[in-house]
Amino acid sequence: MKSIRLSAALALLMSSVLPISASSASAQSAWNAGEYAAESTLDFFTDCAEEGTHWTRVWLVVLDGQMYVRLGKPSAARVDCNTAKPYVKIRIGGRELPKVKFENRPEMATAVAAAMKEKYWSDFTVSWLAHPYTMRVLVEE
Repeated sequence: MKSIRLSAALALLMSSVLPISASSASAQSAWNAGEYAAESTLDFFTDCAEEGTHWTRVWLVVLDGQMYVRLGKPSAARVDCNTAKPYVKIRIGGRELPKVKFENRPEMATAVAAAMKEKYWSDFTVSWLAHPYTMRVLVEE
């Protein structure tokens, strides 16, 4: 009889604690691009039918709370041929995020280029190359 009451009390306690823990965990894991503004790079994963799988490293900037990457021709080609398009997987700041969209935002190209120039002293070595895509990074969790 005592063990039944103890089990019932423990079950009641656990049912009231677990929802709080779950909501705390989801709040902690929520994506906030601004938290990664100091990061220099992110890696994105693609799987293309002809070339296979590949991790690509690119620079990033955060403008108005949104993360952007600028893709040169090889990186843009990887995004275009990706079998999971429109999704890629990214690694950034010690996290791996499996469901991320790269949304092309050509109207942001000038602002992103200026932010890249300001953030990365060596941008002059690649700024003259073609960058077919200026992508906003959208994480779906």
